[in-house]
Amino acid sequence: MTTEALHALFLKHPKVSTDSRSIPENGIFFALKGPNFNGNDFAIEALAKGAAFSVVDEDFPGEPRCIRVADTLTALQQLATHHRMHSKARIIGLTGSNGKTTTKELIAAVLSKKFRTLATRGNLNNHIGVPLTLLRITRETEMAVIEMGANHQGEIGFLSEIARPDYGYITNFGKAHLEGFGGVEGVVKGKTELYRFLMENGGTVFMNADDPIQVEKLGEYGNQAGFSITNPAFEVIRNLTGGSTVSLEVRGREIHTGLIGNYNFTNCAAAAFIGTYFGVPLEGIAEALEAYRSENNRSQMLERGQLRIVLDAYNANPTSMAAALEHFAALDAPRKIIILGDMFELGADAATEHEKIAQLALQQRPDQLYLVGRNFYETGLPVSRYPDFESLVSELKARPIEAPATLLIKGSRGMALERVLEVL
Repeated sequence: MTTEALHALFLKHPKVSTDSRSIPENGIFFALKGPNFNGNDFAIEALAKGAAFSVVDEDFPGEPRCIRVADTLTALQQLATHHRMHSKARIIGLTGSNGKTTTKELIAAVLSKKFRTLATRGNLNNHIGVPLTLLRITRETEMAVIEMGANHQGEIGFLSEIARPDYGYITNFGKAHLEGFGGVEGVVKGKTELYRFLMENGGTVFMNADDPIQVEKLGEYGNQAGFSITNPAFEVIRNLTGGSTVSLEVRGREIHTGLIGNYNFTNCAAAAFIGTYFGVPLEGIAEALEAYRSENNRSQMLERGQLRIVLDAYNANPTSMAAALEHFAALDAPRKIIILGDMFELGADAATEHEKIAQLALQQRPDQLYLVGRNFYETGLPVSRYPDFESLVSELKARPIEAPATLLIKGSRGMALERVLEVL
C-alpha cells in the first residue's frame, strides 16, 4: 500500500498504536519489530481487540484487514511525514542535552494561551515517538512542539526529516551521551543537525543569544531570532532569580515561577521569548509560566515531614549534575545532605567525569554525601559509597537520615533514585 493510500485510511481511523496492549477502538495497529519482539505476532490479536486494521510486513493470507507494507517502521515514519505536510500546523522542533522536556512543556503551556497546541507526550522523542506525535495532529491543531532526542550523530537530522519543522530551538550542549556522540564536539555536531536542517530549508532558528556555540553555528543566517539577558539586538529577558525559585522579567513584567534551580531560567526565558515571537499576550505568558509545576522526578521540591527534598532523579549527566549542585549550594539550609547516583552513557569519560562530580559535591561540605552506583563507588573517595541501590537502602535503614535536613537526590534514569523516598 502506498503512503497516500495509507494516509487516506488513517484519516478515517485517526488513532494509531504500536502496542497491542493498548489498542484504540477502530484505530490502526502498526506491527513494529524489535530485538526481542515481533509485532506481527500480535496483528490478529489487535484486530480482535478493536483495531480497524493492522499494518504488517509479513503475510497474513485471508485477512484483508492486515495491510502489508515493506517495513512497518518505515511506513509509520513516512505516514507521519505525509500527514505533517498536509497539516496547517506550525511545527517547532526542540532538542538539546538538558532541559528538553521541561522546555517543551513550558513552550506548549505558553503557546496554549493563544493557539490550539499539541506537544510531545512525556519523552516520546525518538524515531517512533516523533511519528506518533505527528500523527496526533488534527485539523484544529495550530502549533505543535516536537521534542527530539538522540544519543548518536545523525539521529536529529533523521528526526528533522520526519517532522520537517518550521522552527527550531536547542536548549544547550552538555556532556550527555558522550559514548554515542564521541565527546562534547560530537554532541554539538549532533544537536546542531536541527539548525542545519532549518537553514537548508529556510526555517526560522530560535536561539539563546548568550550561548556562544549557538551564535557561532548560526553565523550570519538571516532567519534567526532569539533572547538574551543583556543584548538589545535580541529579546531582553532579565534573570531576577534570587531565592530558590526562578523569576524573570519580560517586557517590564515580573514573572515568578514555581521552578527551582537557576538552570531553569533559560528554559523559562526560551518559552517566554517564543511566546512573544508568536504574539501571545504578556499576561498569558506570565500565567502559563507561573502555573507550571514540574513533575516526573524533574527538579521537584518535596516535603517529607521535616525533610525538604530536591528530587531530580529523571536523568543526569555531568552538565546537569554540576548545575544541580550549584543550585543546591545556594540554598539556605542548616543541614544539607547529597545523594548522587551514577551517570550513564559516558563511555571512556565515565571515570573522569564521576571523579569531577564527586569532588564538586565534596567542595560543598555537605553534612552527609552518599555516592551510589558502580562508577561513583570506584572513585575511591573517603565518603559514603555504595556499589548499588540496595546497599544504600541497607545503610539508610540502619542509620536513618536525621531531620530537619535539606536533601538533593540526583542520578540517571537507570538508577531510579526516587525509590529513596520510600526509605525516607
